[in-house]
Amino acid sequence: MRIGELASQTGVSTRLLRYYEAQGLISSTRESNGYRDYPDGAVERVGQVRDLIDAGIPTAVILDMIPCLASVADPETPVIQRALAESLAERRAQLEQRIGCLTKNRDAITAYLDRATIAG
Repeated sequence: MRIGELASQTGVSTRLLRYYEAQGLISSTRESNGYRDYPDGAVERVGQVRDLIDAGIPTAVILDMIPCLASVADPETPVIQRALAESLAERRAQLEQRIGCLTKNRDAITAYLDRATIAG
């Protein structure tokens, strides 16, 4: 599929798709006219990349995770390098801390709204 179709199916701009490709997160082949041609699995890969970026994982770390992303459907346990595992564990701890903070803030707002009288 061409870049415009991939952008349409994923909701990701063509500029960002070109960036992902430049970073090695997705790949394409070139047609004789120079247009990019993305494989069928590109929609799923872009979704995985977006989810990881939204979780706060930098593209450099995602690049290291590409073999693991490819093996998500594979029932075998993926093998990753210790440095990547440590980096992901650290990132997970940071996310858990942020989730804890967000949960406390949400609960405080909920308690405030439950006690407040709404004017108006």
